[in-house]
Amino acid sequence: MIVDSLRGFERYINFHSRFEKVYTYMLKTRLSELEPGEYPIVGKDIYCKIWEGECKGLEIPKLEVHDTYIDIHLILSGTETIGVRDRSRCMGDNIPYDEQNDVAFLEESPENFISLGEDNLAVIFPHDAHAPLIGEGRVKKAIFKIKM
Repeated sequence: MIVDSLRGFERYINFHSRFEKVYTYMLKTRLSELEPGEYPIVGKDIYCKIWEGECKGLEIPKLEVHDTYIDIHLILSGTETIGVRDRSRCMGDNIPYDEQNDVAFLEESPENFISLGEDNLAVIFPHDAHAPLIGEGRVKKAIFKIKM
């Protein structure tokens, strides 16, 4: 997992061949003005989901993992805490995986927590089990999905 700011993401564009397109889209698009929904960047290879709503409170949701996509969560307004745990430290055998939505939910608890504020981002790789939306208050964020 990478935690940084929007401005700092430039340092990581060589980590994946599609990161530069995501970074360009982040800079050229008025993300905070977009309505909640899904926005294609390069078909289903790279797309952006705008999400807005209330955090889930201090109760920690189940950890989720993705196999097909890297997530980049960029906070547009509000604050959010994300619980994280290395996937290799989770019991992943025989867990139902929803291939259409690229998600499985795990029973373990996070080992660490990161707090993100406006213009902070987290790059979440398939080996990063994560529990988003911990906290209180309203948050709006862009979630970029980058096919591996």
